[in-house]
Amino acid sequence: MSTIENLRIAIVHEWFANYAGSERVVEQILNLFPKADLFAVVDFLEDSKRDFIQNKKVTTTFIQNLPFAKTKFRQYLPLMPLAIEQLDLSAYDLVISSSHAVAKGVLTGPHQLHISYVHSPIRYAWDFQHQYLKESNLERGIKSWIARWILHQMRIWDTRTANGVDLFIANSEFIARRIQKAYRRSAKVIYPPVDLQSYALWEQKQEFYLTASRLVPYKRIDLIVEAFSQMRDRQLIVIGDGEQMAKIRAKASVNIQFLGHREPEELCSYMQNAKAFVFAAEEDFGITPVEAQACGTPVIAYGRGGVRESVRGLDSDRPTGIFFAEQTAASIRAAVIEFEKNGDRILPKDCRDNALRFSTERFQREFREFVDRVWGDR
Repeated sequence: MSTIENLRIAIVHEWFANYAGSERVVEQILNLFPKADLFAVVDFLEDSKRDFIQNKKVTTTFIQNLPFAKTKFRQYLPLMPLAIEQLDLSAYDLVISSSHAVAKGVLTGPHQLHISYVHSPIRYAWDFQHQYLKESNLERGIKSWIARWILHQMRIWDTRTANGVDLFIANSEFIARRIQKAYRRSAKVIYPPVDLQSYALWEQKQEFYLTASRLVPYKRIDLIVEAFSQMRDRQLIVIGDGEQMAKIRAKASVNIQFLGHREPEELCSYMQNAKAFVFAAEEDFGITPVEAQACGTPVIAYGRGGVRESVRGLDSDRPTGIFFAEQTAASIRAAVIEFEKNGDRILPKDCRDNALRFSTERFQREFREFVDRVWGDR
């Protein structure tokens, strides 16, 4: 039987357009298997930002060359199932897909092993469909019915192509439950890697709260801003940019400061000094709350999704944060007040120690051990 080192390995990712959470996973998989070839629906990474994929050439699909694809490739989602199936991976022994939309749908044969690391089944086609339609103003009319039909077809395709995956890995227990719900398949949980070395423990905190995110609807930064606009004696700093900037700014009072995009080193400094990090999204895992904890900073978070696994609440012996039950401004306000009453129970060192569970080294070890075992069991 071939050893892992001698295998022909393909890594399939959705698209390469920036460097975010799912790309960090690809980066570490590629560090484990540096001879692997890369495939994606599209690749629009700038030359100066290709270090994390070792400056490799990425084999892409026909969507790469469609009109306006560089800036509007997500609008070609209805074509992506067809596109991903056109990638020829027949020469490879091991196929590893990094999937939050269509990457797991690549075609493989019975002689190949296909392992899919799933960041989430397609959110907007499954349990987030109604939220997606509402946020996109697609609740009524002919466009709404077209969108609903497309999402219906995506669900059928998504379920069918799960049969082509030999083994699933989920990025959290929360996503493992989504996989079971959507595909009726079990999944091994391997938490994503977090670059903890870039976020040092800092025990001296200042009197401001922090949130940092892309300003897009599902992140619910608008609710955080609304909550702090009703607590004008508390300072909030918002880091990030996006399509909702103008809408969110309109809700802000004078105690809220918008800093826009900041480079990682500067973001780290704010995380280190913040009194607490506020997080209102329902995320598959959520890397920023772990980064905040790595700095010794407590987290005030919406209590659903992967954050329930990365943050320890007040019911823990060594808590690292506080959860709020509803995505509302009132619930966030109540959580901030509760935090201020109980904040002395949350120690910076406990936050840091908890974050260490999600190190890059731990990810590499668990992922490599999993691949070695399942290939050896063939």
